[in-house]
Amino acid sequence: MLDSPIEYLKGVGPLRGELLRKELGIGTFSDLLFHFPFRYIDRSRFHTVSELREEHQQVQLRGRISAPRTVGEKQGRRLVATLSDASGSVELVWFKGLKWLLQSLKPNEEYIVFGRPGSFKGKVNLPHPELELASAWDTGMEAALQPVYSTTEKLAAKGLTSRALWKLVKTLLPQVSGLLPETLGSEQVQWLGGISREEAFHQVHAPTHAQILESARRRLKFEELFYIQIGLLRQKQRTQQSVRGHVFAQVGDHVNTFYARHLPFELTGAQKRVVKEIRKDMGNGRQMNRLLQGDVGSGKTLVGLLSMLIALDNGFQAALMAPTEILARQHFATLTRMLGDMPVVVRLLTGSTKQAERKSLLTALRLGEVHIVVGTHALLEDRVVFQRLGLVVIDEQHRFGVAQRARLWAKSEVPPHVLVMTATPIPRTLAMTLYGDLDTSIIDELPPGRKAIRTVHRFDSSRNAVFAFLEEEITKGRQVYVVYPLIEESENVDLKHVMDGFESLSRRFPLPKYAVGIVHGRQDQATKDYEMARFKKGETNVLVSTTVIEVGVDVPNASVMVIENAERFGLSQLHQLRGRVGRGAEQSYCILMTGDRLGSDARTRIGTMVRTNDGFEIAETDLKLRGPGDLLGTQQSGLPQLRIADLIEDSALLQQARQAALRVLDEDPGLAEPRHAAIARTLRERKDEVIWGRIS
Repeated sequence: MLDSPIEYLKGVGPLRGELLRKELGIGTFSDLLFHFPFRYIDRSRFHTVSELREEHQQVQLRGRISAPRTVGEKQGRRLVATLSDASGSVELVWFKGLKWLLQSLKPNEEYIVFGRPGSFKGKVNLPHPELELASAWDTGMEAALQPVYSTTEKLAAKGLTSRALWKLVKTLLPQVSGLLPETLGSEQVQWLGGISREEAFHQVHAPTHAQILESARRRLKFEELFYIQIGLLRQKQRTQQSVRGHVFAQVGDHVNTFYARHLPFELTGAQKRVVKEIRKDMGNGRQMNRLLQGDVGSGKTLVGLLSMLIALDNGFQAALMAPTEILARQHFATLTRMLGDMPVVVRLLTGSTKQAERKSLLTALRLGEVHIVVGTHALLEDRVVFQRLGLVVIDEQHRFGVAQRARLWAKSEVPPHVLVMTATPIPRTLAMTLYGDLDTSIIDELPPGRKAIRTVHRFDSSRNAVFAFLEEEITKGRQVYVVYPLIEESENVDLKHVMDGFESLSRRFPLPKYAVGIVHGRQDQATKDYEMARFKKGETNVLVSTTVIEVGVDVPNASVMVIENAERFGLSQLHQLRGRVGRGAEQSYCILMTGDRLGSDARTRIGTMVRTNDGFEIAETDLKLRGPGDLLGTQQSGLPQLRIADLIEDSALLQQARQAALRVLDEDPGLAEPRHAAIARTLRERKDEVIWGRIS
């Protein structure tokens, strides 16, 4: 019954069925059942006409309607009727569906009218209200809480409004009675207030009162989140039990020599803790799947290098994969500098690696002559063959697709250990959903000698004062980044652009006293490398750039980051850009430049940046402002399509669902006990079970 094509439901038919499939993805009875209302209208309250105000969001009236009349011509043609009650009268106005309304409206009958007030020539009216004969209402056609469903313009044009969808659902509910078996154990159902799954579906679509509706929604949200979590935890369980990993039993010459002679600074307590966790993971005979979170400048690369040296000490090769060429090159330069004269061969493989160099690199990699390879997506090519790959370090994991990561994993007969590093702090709710099957480490300390970056907000009117401050910093021997959102001027968007910025800054800081450089995405690699090299050597005082320097650029002498049109950037991007300074011992600054008029979201973003340097607090605020899909990039995020739960609003329920799933699996790992029979059956039946966080 639940798998029946939607066109077989009374009131649908072939044409509407095809539209529902195309527009909302509703192809079966089950799909319609899972098309939940996104809000509810309280239809228990009636206003009188005299109470109407334009600022009211929605009102419900009861009164008699006069005979409708057509007013105006052509595009201005509309249908007008008057609704009257004991307190007065108000005009009802329609601009569409006039022919149908003229035929169906019954003059002088009593109607229930529902809509949002508008105004015309200073008088309140009701444009396009919903109508229901009072006689039909009184016989129980309506509910006090009326669900509102998402629909589309095409569906509404064919009569499939939110209200029509509700009627279809009400037709469906009696037919599926008894066909919605319990999916949770008695312990979980009891904790959720004893509401059954079938009752929850009925109440969500046709609520009898607000309190039971809240219980029904909580029950269905919990179920959705519980099965995501139990899927992730079972994957982790299966990986730990069945996926063997290389045993890195020893720490040898590579690690000891590096530690004694090349360590750039004493490890922080957090770094030591994380290295210890990684060593334990890589020595227990199971494949490591670990997520390493650390704010910009916290020393993740150093931890990654120590992990790779452990692999080398055990006779294995290591790979470090980065999402962009500029970041891959930065990692390559950092590793090469840190290792100094150690006998470790590090090579770089990107899309722009020359053919002859690529050929020799691939041969050396296959023969085991390359110990560490750093690269971009180029590492995923079939031609890239390792002699003995033992560890893969993935930087900024969320920028890679699941299938891409799996291809790297498949390059070794025994799965390599996997360490995922991210400088984008992931809010707790997202980490539990995306990476719930991974072990997590957090570096929550900055290396010694680093000072917190001071962030200030300045309006365009303060530009001269900002330039004077930049001049002071340059005089002290410091360097400055100035980041713009666009490369060239746009006719559509009035934003500062990098070419204009380069010209004005070159005039303000002229040769020969100063040198201004420029880097943007349309330059070829050689030009970018040349400009970056000049800046790193201190030959350029000011580097004008687009967001190509968002990640991976490390110039300790740069002490000021100016972000133009800062209101146009997302919070996590602002935080990443700010992280390009503060990498030396000197006090660093981030200056957020904006226009005078800011929207509420922009004010929140700017205020958050000025108030805190805490990446996790920033990520939580960003999640609330943008939502999970936008935050991570929907296509690559791997986020499940939630039907009723919300990762932001329901974060507490998500944590409770994870704890419940952990309890179940701890007590009964095989789900063999009778009390967990419903859970075991549901997992077997779920066709859409996807391991969202799995990286290998």
